[in-house]
Amino acid sequence: MVALPDTRPDSDTTRDQRMWLERVPAQYWVLGILLLIIPSFASDFVMFQIMGWTYILGLIALSLMFLGGYGGMVSLAQMTFAGFAGYLVAIFGDSAISGISQGWPWFVTIPLALLLTMLFATLVGWLAVRTEGIYTIMITLAIAAAFFYFTRQNYDIFNGFQGFNSVLPPQLFGVDWRGPEAFYYLTLFWAVAGYAGVLYVGRAPFGLALQGVRDNPRRMAALGYNVTAHRVAAYAFAGLIAGVGGILLTWQSAQISPGTVGIQPAIDILVIAVIGGLRHPIGAFIGAFIYVLLKTFAVDVLVALGLSGERFQLLIGLGFLIIVFWSPDGLLGLWDKLRESRRRDPLTGRRGE
Repeated sequence: MVALPDTRPDSDTTRDQRMWLERVPAQYWVLGILLLIIPSFASDFVMFQIMGWTYILGLIALSLMFLGGYGGMVSLAQMTFAGFAGYLVAIFGDSAISGISQGWPWFVTIPLALLLTMLFATLVGWLAVRTEGIYTIMITLAIAAAFFYFTRQNYDIFNGFQGFNSVLPPQLFGVDWRGPEAFYYLTLFWAVAGYAGVLYVGRAPFGLALQGVRDNPRRMAALGYNVTAHRVAAYAFAGLIAGVGGILLTWQSAQISPGTVGIQPAIDILVIAVIGGLRHPIGAFIGAFIYVLLKTFAVDVLVALGLSGERFQLLIGLGFLIIVFWSPDGLLGLWDKLRESRRRDPLTGRRGE
Protein backbone atom coordinates (compact mmCIF):
# COMPACT_ATOMS: atom_id res chain seq x y z
CA MET A 1 0.00 0.00 0.00
CA VAL A 2 1.42 3.37 -1.04
CA ALA A 3 1.68 5.93 1.77
CA LEU A 4 0.22 9.31 0.96
CA PRO A 5 1.98 12.50 2.07
CA ASP A 6 0.70 14.15 5.23
CA THR A 7 -1.30 17.19 4.12
CA ARG A 8 -2.83 18.00 7.48
CA PRO A 9 -2.56 21.64 8.64
CA ASP A 10 -0.62 20.60 11.74
CA SER A 11 2.07 18.65 9.83
CA ASP A 12 5.71 19.22 10.74
CA THR A 13 6.42 21.30 7.61
CA THR A 14 3.46 23.61 8.19
CA ARG A 15 4.28 23.91 11.87
CA ASP A 16 7.93 24.79 11.11
CA GLN A 17 6.86 27.43 8.61
CA ARG A 18 4.43 28.91 11.12
CA MET A 19 7.11 28.98 13.83
CA TRP A 20 9.54 30.68 11.43
CA LEU A 21 7.00 33.36 10.61
CA GLU A 22 6.18 33.88 14.26
CA ARG A 23 9.85 34.40 15.11
CA VAL A 24 10.07 37.43 12.81
CA PRO A 25 9.45 40.54 14.98
CA ALA A 26 6.47 42.68 14.06
CA GLN A 27 8.64 45.75 13.46
CA TYR A 28 10.49 43.86 10.72
CA TRP A 29 7.23 43.28 8.87
CA VAL A 30 6.31 46.94 9.25
CA LEU A 31 9.72 48.07 7.98
CA GLY A 32 9.60 45.65 5.05
CA ILE A 33 6.14 46.80 3.96
CA LEU A 34 7.17 50.45 4.31
CA LEU A 35 10.24 49.95 2.13
CA LEU A 36 8.15 48.21 -0.53
CA ILE A 37 5.53 50.96 -0.73
CA ILE A 38 7.90 53.95 -0.61
CA PRO A 39 7.66 54.45 -4.42
CA SER A 40 3.89 54.93 -4.10
CA PHE A 41 4.32 58.24 -2.27
CA ALA A 42 7.98 59.29 -2.58
CA SER A 43 9.36 61.58 -5.27
CA ASP A 44 11.84 60.49 -7.92
CA PHE A 45 14.59 62.37 -6.07
CA VAL A 46 13.92 60.49 -2.84
CA MET A 47 13.78 57.11 -4.58
CA PHE A 48 16.84 57.55 -6.76
CA GLN A 49 19.13 59.87 -4.85
CA ILE A 50 18.25 59.39 -1.18
CA MET A 51 17.13 55.78 -0.86
CA GLY A 52 19.07 54.38 -3.81
CA TRP A 53 22.30 55.98 -2.63
CA THR A 54 21.57 54.79 0.92
CA TYR A 55 21.24 51.17 -0.17
CA ILE A 56 24.42 51.37 -2.26
CA LEU A 57 26.60 52.97 0.41
CA GLY A 58 25.01 50.65 2.95
CA LEU A 59 26.14 47.64 0.90
CA ILE A 60 29.71 48.90 0.73
CA ALA A 61 29.69 49.75 4.44
CA LEU A 62 28.18 46.31 5.10
CA SER A 63 31.32 44.72 3.69
CA LEU A 64 33.36 46.71 6.21
CA MET A 65 30.92 45.81 8.99
CA PHE A 66 31.41 42.11 8.16
CA LEU A 67 35.18 42.44 8.42
CA GLY A 68 35.10 44.60 11.53
CA GLY A 69 32.13 43.13 13.38
CA TYR A 70 32.65 39.44 12.67
CA GLY A 71 36.38 39.36 11.94
CA GLY A 72 37.78 42.18 14.05
CA MET A 73 39.55 43.68 11.00
CA VAL A 74 39.17 47.32 9.99
CA SER A 75 39.81 47.90 6.29
CA LEU A 76 39.94 51.17 4.37
CA ALA A 77 40.02 49.36 1.03
CA GLN A 78 36.28 48.63 0.72
CA MET A 79 35.61 51.58 -1.58
CA THR A 80 38.63 50.46 -3.59
CA PHE A 81 36.98 47.07 -4.12
CA ALA A 82 33.72 48.79 -5.08
CA GLY A 83 35.48 51.09 -7.53
CA PHE A 84 37.48 48.19 -8.96
CA ALA A 85 34.24 46.37 -9.80
CA GLY A 86 32.78 49.56 -11.29
CA TYR A 87 35.84 50.06 -13.46
CA LEU A 88 35.71 46.45 -14.69
CA VAL A 89 32.06 46.81 -15.70
CA ALA A 90 32.99 49.93 -17.67
CA ILE A 91 36.04 48.28 -19.27
CA PHE A 92 34.44 44.95 -20.16
CA GLY A 93 30.99 46.38 -20.95
CA ASP A 94 29.76 49.48 -22.75
CA SER A 95 30.59 53.14 -22.14
CA ALA A 96 31.16 56.35 -24.07
CA ILE A 97 34.90 55.50 -24.22
CA SER A 98 34.53 53.01 -27.04
CA GLY A 99 38.27 52.85 -27.60
CA ILE A 100 38.74 51.06 -24.26
CA SER A 101 35.39 49.45 -23.42
CA GLN A 102 35.06 45.98 -24.91
CA GLY A 103 31.28 45.89 -25.25
CA TRP A 104 30.87 42.37 -23.85
CA PRO A 105 27.33 41.25 -22.86
CA TRP A 106 26.19 41.86 -19.29
CA PHE A 107 25.97 38.16 -18.38
CA VAL A 108 29.71 37.93 -19.00
CA THR A 109 30.74 41.37 -17.78
CA ILE A 110 29.06 41.39 -14.37
CA PRO A 111 30.09 37.89 -13.14
CA LEU A 112 33.63 38.44 -14.43
CA ALA A 113 33.85 41.82 -12.68
CA LEU A 114 32.67 40.32 -9.39
CA LEU A 115 35.00 37.34 -9.70
CA LEU A 116 38.03 39.54 -10.34
CA THR A 117 36.98 41.81 -7.48
CA MET A 118 36.92 38.83 -5.14
CA LEU A 119 40.39 37.81 -6.34
CA PHE A 120 41.64 41.37 -5.79
CA ALA A 121 40.10 41.40 -2.29
CA THR A 122 41.71 38.03 -1.58
CA LEU A 123 45.12 39.40 -2.52
CA VAL A 124 44.61 42.49 -0.36
CA GLY A 125 43.41 40.30 2.50
CA TRP A 126 46.43 38.01 2.14
CA LEU A 127 48.62 41.06 2.70
CA ALA A 128 46.51 42.77 5.35
CA VAL A 129 45.84 39.83 7.69
CA ARG A 130 49.53 39.58 8.45
CA THR A 131 49.22 42.84 10.35
CA GLU A 132 47.05 43.92 13.27
CA GLY A 133 45.46 47.08 14.61
CA ILE A 134 46.72 50.36 13.22
CA TYR A 135 49.02 48.56 10.80
CA THR A 136 46.06 46.88 9.09
CA ILE A 137 44.40 50.26 8.68
CA MET A 138 47.59 51.76 7.27
CA ILE A 139 48.26 48.99 4.75
CA THR A 140 44.68 49.05 3.43
CA LEU A 141 44.83 52.85 3.27
CA ALA A 142 48.09 52.58 1.31
CA ILE A 143 46.45 50.16 -1.13
CA ALA A 144 43.49 52.52 -1.53
CA ALA A 145 45.82 55.45 -2.21
CA ALA A 146 47.91 53.43 -4.67
CA PHE A 147 44.82 52.36 -6.62
CA PHE A 148 43.54 55.95 -6.71
CA TYR A 149 46.78 57.31 -8.19
CA PHE A 150 47.11 54.37 -10.56
CA THR A 151 43.65 54.96 -12.04
CA ARG A 152 44.32 58.69 -12.25
CA GLN A 153 47.61 58.31 -14.12
CA ASN A 154 46.78 55.33 -16.32
CA TYR A 155 45.08 56.25 -19.59
CA ASP A 156 45.39 53.00 -21.53
CA ILE A 157 43.15 50.97 -19.20
CA PHE A 158 41.40 53.37 -16.81
CA ASN A 159 41.28 56.47 -19.05
CA GLY A 160 43.08 58.55 -16.46
CA PHE A 161 41.47 61.50 -14.73
CA GLN A 162 38.30 61.47 -16.85
CA GLY A 163 37.43 57.82 -16.27
CA PHE A 164 34.36 56.38 -18.00
CA ASN A 165 30.94 57.89 -18.57
CA SER A 166 27.65 56.60 -19.99
CA VAL A 167 28.04 53.37 -18.03
CA LEU A 168 24.42 52.22 -17.89
CA PRO A 169 22.68 49.09 -16.58
CA PRO A 170 21.49 46.55 -19.17
CA GLN A 171 17.96 46.81 -20.54
CA LEU A 172 16.48 43.60 -19.13
CA PHE A 173 12.82 42.62 -19.53
CA GLY A 174 12.23 45.92 -21.31
CA VAL A 175 12.80 47.89 -18.10
CA ASP A 176 14.93 51.00 -17.81
CA TRP A 177 16.75 50.01 -14.62
CA ARG A 178 18.10 53.52 -14.18
CA GLY A 179 14.58 54.90 -13.87
CA PRO A 180 13.85 56.11 -10.31
CA GLU A 181 11.34 53.42 -9.36
CA ALA A 182 13.11 50.55 -11.09
CA PHE A 183 16.49 51.59 -9.68
CA TYR A 184 14.96 51.86 -6.21
CA TYR A 185 13.75 48.27 -6.28
CA LEU A 186 17.01 47.09 -7.86
CA THR A 187 19.11 48.59 -5.07
CA LEU A 188 16.61 47.49 -2.41
CA PHE A 189 16.81 43.90 -3.66
CA TRP A 190 20.60 43.78 -3.47
CA ALA A 191 20.63 45.56 -0.11
CA VAL A 192 18.29 42.92 1.32
CA ALA A 193 20.31 40.15 -0.35
CA GLY A 194 23.54 41.49 1.13
CA TYR A 195 21.97 41.91 4.57
CA ALA A 196 20.53 38.38 4.53
CA GLY A 197 23.79 36.96 3.18
CA VAL A 198 25.82 38.49 6.01
CA LEU A 199 23.33 37.25 8.61
CA TYR A 200 23.46 33.75 7.13
CA VAL A 201 27.24 33.60 6.87
CA GLY A 202 27.59 35.06 10.36
CA ARG A 203 25.56 32.17 11.79
CA ALA A 204 27.10 29.50 9.56
CA PRO A 205 30.10 27.41 10.73
CA PHE A 206 32.47 29.71 8.83
CA GLY A 207 31.04 32.83 10.46
CA LEU A 208 31.13 31.30 13.93
CA ALA A 209 34.73 30.23 13.39
CA LEU A 210 35.57 33.73 12.15
CA GLN A 211 34.12 35.22 15.32
CA GLY A 212 36.19 32.78 17.33
CA VAL A 213 39.27 33.91 15.43
CA ARG A 214 38.31 37.50 16.22
CA ASP A 215 38.02 36.80 19.95
CA ASN A 216 40.93 34.42 20.47
CA PRO A 217 43.03 33.52 17.42
CA ARG A 218 45.55 31.48 19.43
CA ARG A 219 42.90 29.21 20.88
CA MET A 220 41.27 28.75 17.47
CA ALA A 221 44.65 27.85 15.96
CA ALA A 222 45.21 25.34 18.77
CA LEU A 223 41.84 23.78 17.92
CA GLY A 224 43.02 23.22 14.35
CA TYR A 225 41.48 26.20 12.56
CA ASN A 226 43.51 28.01 9.93
CA VAL A 227 43.34 31.57 11.22
CA THR A 228 44.91 33.16 8.14
CA ALA A 229 42.65 31.28 5.72
CA HIS A 230 39.49 32.35 7.59
CA ARG A 231 40.56 35.99 7.58
CA VAL A 232 41.48 35.95 3.89
CA ALA A 233 38.17 34.25 3.03
CA ALA A 234 36.39 37.02 4.97
CA TYR A 235 38.09 39.59 2.76
CA ALA A 236 36.95 37.70 -0.35
CA PHE A 237 33.33 37.62 0.83
CA ALA A 238 33.47 41.28 1.83
CA GLY A 239 34.95 42.08 -1.59
CA LEU A 240 31.95 40.42 -3.26
CA ILE A 241 29.51 42.58 -1.29
CA ALA A 242 31.50 45.75 -1.97
CA GLY A 243 31.74 44.80 -5.65
CA VAL A 244 27.95 44.60 -5.98
CA GLY A 245 27.68 48.01 -4.34
CA GLY A 246 30.35 49.41 -6.65
CA ILE A 247 28.53 48.26 -9.78
CA LEU A 248 25.28 49.80 -8.55
CA LEU A 249 27.12 53.03 -7.66
CA THR A 250 28.56 53.18 -11.19
CA TRP A 251 25.13 52.67 -12.71
CA GLN A 252 23.59 55.32 -10.49
CA SER A 253 26.02 58.05 -11.52
CA ALA A 254 26.48 56.53 -15.02
CA GLN A 255 30.22 57.07 -14.63
CA ILE A 256 33.31 55.91 -12.78
CA SER A 257 36.41 58.02 -12.23
CA PRO A 258 39.38 58.24 -9.84
CA GLY A 259 37.34 60.53 -7.60
CA THR A 260 35.08 57.57 -6.81
CA VAL A 261 37.99 55.61 -5.30
CA GLY A 262 39.79 58.52 -3.64
CA ILE A 263 40.96 58.70 -0.05
CA GLN A 264 37.94 60.72 1.10
CA PRO A 265 35.35 58.17 -0.13
CA ALA A 266 37.37 55.40 1.54
CA ILE A 267 37.22 57.25 4.85
CA ASP A 268 33.53 58.03 4.32
CA ILE A 269 32.74 54.30 4.28
CA LEU A 270 34.48 53.93 7.63
CA VAL A 271 32.48 56.89 8.98
CA ILE A 272 29.23 55.34 7.75
CA ALA A 273 29.99 51.98 9.35
CA VAL A 274 31.01 53.54 12.67
CA ILE A 275 28.00 55.89 12.80
CA GLY A 276 25.58 53.00 12.37
CA GLY A 277 27.47 50.50 14.51
CA LEU A 278 29.82 47.66 13.62
CA ARG A 279 28.17 44.97 15.70
CA HIS A 280 25.09 44.32 13.53
CA PRO A 281 24.53 44.40 9.73
CA ILE A 282 21.63 46.84 9.98
CA GLY A 283 24.04 49.45 11.35
CA ALA A 284 25.65 49.86 7.92
CA PHE A 285 22.36 50.98 6.38
CA ILE A 286 21.45 53.21 9.33
CA GLY A 287 24.81 54.95 9.03
CA ALA A 288 24.41 55.24 5.27
CA PHE A 289 20.99 56.85 5.62
CA ILE A 290 22.29 59.42 8.12
CA TYR A 291 25.32 60.13 5.92
CA VAL A 292 23.22 60.59 2.76
CA LEU A 293 20.87 62.99 4.55
CA LEU A 294 23.80 65.05 5.84
CA LYS A 295 25.58 64.96 2.49
CA THR A 296 22.45 66.02 0.63
CA PHE A 297 21.01 68.67 2.93
CA ALA A 298 24.01 69.92 4.95
CA VAL A 299 24.67 72.73 2.46
CA ASP A 300 21.05 73.96 2.70
CA VAL A 301 21.17 73.86 6.50
CA LEU A 302 24.39 75.89 6.63
CA VAL A 303 23.09 78.46 4.17
CA ALA A 304 19.86 78.78 6.18
CA LEU A 305 21.97 79.47 9.26
CA GLY A 306 23.88 82.17 7.39
CA LEU A 307 27.08 80.12 7.11
CA SER A 308 29.12 79.16 4.09
CA GLY A 309 27.74 76.14 2.28
CA GLU A 310 31.26 75.02 1.41
CA ARG A 311 31.73 73.88 4.98
CA PHE A 312 29.21 71.05 4.77
CA GLN A 313 31.96 68.54 5.58
CA LEU A 314 32.32 70.27 8.94
CA LEU A 315 28.69 69.51 9.77
CA ILE A 316 29.18 65.87 8.79
CA GLY A 317 32.32 65.69 10.91
CA LEU A 318 30.59 67.21 13.93
CA GLY A 319 27.76 64.71 13.64
CA PHE A 320 30.29 61.89 13.50
CA LEU A 321 32.15 63.17 16.56
CA ILE A 322 28.98 63.62 18.60
CA ILE A 323 27.77 60.08 17.88
CA VAL A 324 31.14 58.47 18.56
CA PHE A 325 31.63 60.54 21.74
CA TRP A 326 28.33 59.44 23.23
CA SER A 327 28.45 55.88 21.91
CA PRO A 328 31.52 54.12 20.45
CA ASP A 329 29.07 51.49 19.15
CA GLY A 330 27.28 54.05 16.99
CA LEU A 331 23.56 54.63 16.82
CA LEU A 332 22.86 50.99 17.65
CA GLY A 333 24.80 51.48 20.86
CA LEU A 334 22.77 54.59 21.70
CA TRP A 335 19.57 52.64 21.13
CA ASP A 336 20.73 49.86 23.47
CA LYS A 337 21.67 52.40 26.13
CA LEU A 338 18.22 53.98 25.85
CA ARG A 339 16.47 50.64 26.19
CA GLU A 340 18.67 49.71 29.14
CA SER A 341 17.97 53.00 30.91
CA ARG A 342 14.22 52.52 30.50
CA ARG A 343 14.45 49.11 32.17
CA ARG A 344 16.25 50.49 35.23
CA ASP A 345 14.60 52.07 38.22
CA PRO A 346 15.59 55.79 38.27
CA LEU A 347 15.95 55.69 42.10
CA THR A 348 17.67 52.38 42.80
CA GLY A 349 19.37 51.89 39.46
CA ARG A 350 18.28 48.25 39.39
CA ARG A 351 16.91 46.56 36.29
CA GLY A 352 13.21 45.95 36.26
CA GLU A 353 11.55 42.75 35.24
